Amino acid sequence: MPAPSLSAYLPVAAVAAVITFLATPVVRRLSIRLGAVAAPDERHVHTEPTPRGGGAAMLVGLIGAFCAAALMDDFADVMSARTEMLGVVVAAAVIWSVGFVDDVREISAPAKVAGMVLAGGVLSMTGVSILVFRVPFFDLLFLSADWSALVTVLWVLGMATAVNLIDGLDGLAGGTVAIASGTFLLYALRLSDADVISANNPGALWACITLGVCVGFLPHNVHPARIFMGDGGALLLGLLMAVSTMSVGGRTTQEFSGQAFFFFAPIFIPLVILGVPILDTLFAVVRRAARGGALHAADKEHLHHRLMRIGHGHGRAVLILWMWTALLSAFVLYPTYTGEGDAVVPIGIAAFALALYTVLHPRLGPGVTEVDETELEALEALKTSTNGRLKPPRHR
Repeated sequence: MPAPSLSAYLPVAAVAAVITFLATPVVRRLSIRLGAVAAPDERHVHTEPTPRGGGAAMLVGLIGAFCAAALMDDFADVMSARTEMLGVVVAAAVIWSVGFVDDVREISAPAKVAGMVLAGGVLSMTGVSILVFRVPFFDLLFLSADWSALVTVLWVLGMATAVNLIDGLDGLAGGTVAIASGTFLLYALRLSDADVISANNPGALWACITLGVCVGFLPHNVHPARIFMGDGGALLLGLLMAVSTMSVGGRTTQEFSGQAFFFFAPIFIPLVILGVPILDTLFAVVRRAARGGALHAADKEHLHHRLMRIGHGHGRAVLILWMWTALLSAFVLYPTYTGEGDAVVPIGIAAFALALYTVLHPRLGPGVTEVDETELEALEALKTSTNGRLKPPRHR
């Protein structure tokens, strides 16, 4: 049986989106009853108490879409590896449970890591693992069973942590993962058409379901958000991206493109597609290590926080990071579908323009920028010394 076409994946994504969308209001009410509510504090940018159990709706959407795909003849070959497919569902439930417990009642960082390791272990034991790994400029590495299990767990940890770290603004994580998973779906379909991966490879299906749950959740999560996905949702999305990338990139020894400049191996594609959260993860680790603090300690120094401090509003900061993810995705897809490397110049120019917009626009434009606490104290002191009468500054 030939590999499923894009038209077969779209109904599955639609099922995931509709179920997630309909389940989210119910989950919102349950989150309030269970106390899974994020109160405003110095670590967050929201100003109203907001339920944060949205990951449960995503899990329901995942299970519903999985069942729908299992009933479709197009996915008979993909579903033939029942242990592997069910293993992903079990691992998803495990990692969501860990995150949701942390949403309701904060748990220690080692306990959370242990839960993610358990989810990664479930994947490895059920056959979802990285078998081959190609190091740039070096040879292809065939991983032994022990190394495969270790790399698989580390991959899950890295992906889940990356998505969790960018879940700091309304709609940011959901939109970023939606773009990344949609791109990876197209990439996996292209590799399937070129016979690089087999027709029963499940990577495209998991990317499709991930896209669907994100699309269904985003209407409730864009600014101003009525519900957050919480750690449960962020860790779940990270695991699903890890599963789809491992299924596609960690099982093939065949090179798809002769342009090594773009593709050293499919396993490195997610490093480009998920460039924003991965870059943010590296910055966060280096920043916290330099300060001598715990690597898991939360702060307000992420990329999205910095964008807001230099003057971008909440919605515009999210849009900029969505655009950056889309830009990186286009960088990956263009040579994949065309076999040409001419995209380097226009994509590079677009990236440079976006960087300039990010850094310069708030300072050149007429919008109001945020001030820090020292400036606020100075303004209050000046207001007191002038009996509350502040004259507007003169502009040249």
